Amino acid sequence: MTRARLAVEAGTKVAFQGEPGAFSQRAGYQICGRSVAPLPCATFARVFDAVAAGEAGLAVVPIENSLAGSIYENYDLLLAHTLEAVAETYVRIEHHLIGFPGTPLSRIRQVYSHPVALAQCRRFLGRMSRAEQVAFYDTAGAVKELRQRELRESAAIASSDAARIYGLSILRRNIEDNRENFTRFLALARRGRYPAGGAKTTVVFALKNEPGALFKALSVFALRNIDLTKIESRPIHGKPWEYLFYVDLQSDVRSRECANALRHLREMTLFFRVLGSYRSL
Repeated sequence: MTRARLAVEAGTKVAFQGEPGAFSQRAGYQICGRSVAPLPCATFARVFDAVAAGEAGLAVVPIENSLAGSIYENYDLLLAHTLEAVAETYVRIEHHLIGFPGTPLSRIRQVYSHPVALAQCRRFLGRMSRAEQVAFYDTAGAVKELRQRELRESAAIASSDAARIYGLSILRRNIEDNRENFTRFLALARRGRYPAGGAKTTVVFALKNEPGALFKALSVFALRNIDLTKIESRPIHGKPWEYLFYVDLQSDVRSRECANALRHLREMTLFFRVLGSYRSL
């Protein structure tokens, strides 16, 4: 069965954090297809800036992992920018030990990867007692580092895409502790570039600090049988002990029920924004 795609013009630049071969690049292909032009960025902030400035047409960023939880930096960046979520996708995270062809595990003295990847392969790495774990800014970047520096007594943990791109070998496959490891990614664009609407809507809001405020806010969805799939709170910068609430709704912003719920919610909030209504691809 052919996977649905976001209708994106061929050659559109899609920004993502990391090096070619990163899981975010794979997510971008799942959402847009392979006719787009990947734009690797060193940081998440740079990804958002690239789209805001028009350097890229889309950004693809991780928003939560089924094991590690929410990526808080990207929640904060969503608030700091006016970009709109236009699609989401889920990528199964498969970690592989990658190195130079024929390298025996007993010879490896360092294993490079992102700290989250290292943590998710703790049991396997525990059996490599002579190998130092080296935290790196990106999984695919760790493989690139091995290739460029000819680190033949080192290995990296990354995707099969990274092994292929940098011409190294998978020494051990699927070394992650838990196979039920998925990351949810959002595709972001400048507002109005893509039609709004889909199975899920994400909003962010702030409330008065008074008894029952959150209960009353969430009741606008319960009264209309709208399912909430995620609630996340983040501190408001500059206002200690005050919080923003990010909520994912299993509803299309174009539906009468969702529109009425959001109108009701807006009446009781100090701050309110729809971050996007989108399809899962």
